[in-house]
Amino acid sequence: MHVNSPSIKKSSNNILRLPSSMTRCIVTAIVPCRNERESIEACVRSILEQEKPGGDFELIVVDGLSDDGTGEILSRLSGEYPALKVIANHKRTMPSGVNLGIAAARGHYIAIMGAHNRYAPDYLRQAVRVLEETQADNAGGSMVCEGESYVQEAIALAHHSGFSVGGARWHDPQYEGPADTVFGGVYRREVFDRIGLFDEELVRNQDDELNLRLVQQGGRIWHSPRIRSWYKPRRSLRSLLRQYVQYGYWRVRVVQKRKAAAALRQYVPGAFVGSLIALPAFALLWSPAWWLWGGEIAAYVCCALGISSIVAARNGWRYFPILPLVFACYHLGYGVGFLHGVIDFVLLRRRARENYSALTRSSESSETSNLS
Repeated sequence: MHVNSPSIKKSSNNILRLPSSMTRCIVTAIVPCRNERESIEACVRSILEQEKPGGDFELIVVDGLSDDGTGEILSRLSGEYPALKVIANHKRTMPSGVNLGIAAARGHYIAIMGAHNRYAPDYLRQAVRVLEETQADNAGGSMVCEGESYVQEAIALAHHSGFSVGGARWHDPQYEGPADTVFGGVYRREVFDRIGLFDEELVRNQDDELNLRLVQQGGRIWHSPRIRSWYKPRRSLRSLLRQYVQYGYWRVRVVQKRKAAAALRQYVPGAFVGSLIALPAFALLWSPAWWLWGGEIAAYVCCALGISSIVAARNGWRYFPILPLVFACYHLGYGVGFLHGVIDFVLLRRRARENYSALTRSSESSETSNLS
């Protein structure tokens, strides 16, 4: 079900055209950030140098009180680009930043974009076209991971493997079709009037929760390889592990709020880690449980080595030694976080622990930010 929106027509040169009432600003791109001096300029330029998506567009960068020089870079860029607007985010969290941007936005479409990304020149134009062709409420696409070091390159390769994330469609750059969530996303503005804004309690998984809420209320999400961007993942195994511990932890709160998960795969890491803990305890009462425990570990190791060999054969055998560790960070991190979330949110019914809200990009100058 969709709220009526202005029809978009194509001109003879196949450019999307809006009615005159909407051509003033068709898209608002929103980038929440904090302490992103290494990437913010490339990100801003790649957005502001976009092909026009059938009309003018604006960029709102919501800065979480950066103290590493990001603010000075944004000030310089705002003098260079009239379409750039910078807003202060005093709460310094991702969802609060996006919500501030939405409140200030003038566009008919709202594009949620990341400070760690580069975007194809036609990213916004293609997103608008996909939205109109599919009549979806939210459209996103191929986020191709790229690394600058051995570890980061291995993490990027694992990101695109179905083994790392249980076959999540948005991790496949070539997938075209319906999805339960997408990276970033370009939304019809009326979506936020219909289902509400991002949940500011969730410092992680807030986009998953919004998309699950959208689907539960009859909305449609579409993934297309025509909508292209590039992303730099975590630089170390430690930061990757911390990132996925947080994802697993906050997933429990999303399930608790929405009374469901977007997909069954989101329960699997927690069940896996839980069984690794429970079986040795059960073996004290029933000794054959040791065989189940050992068999489970052996099966996982074989799967990790097998998938790692496939990925390495395609991309270089130099990555084979580290790929099993990368996959373990994804699975064990998410599973441990999920179990901690069950303890805190379900059993103890208490607020989130502070260490599950901290920045996991160790390259940043501040470890206190929630924007990551």
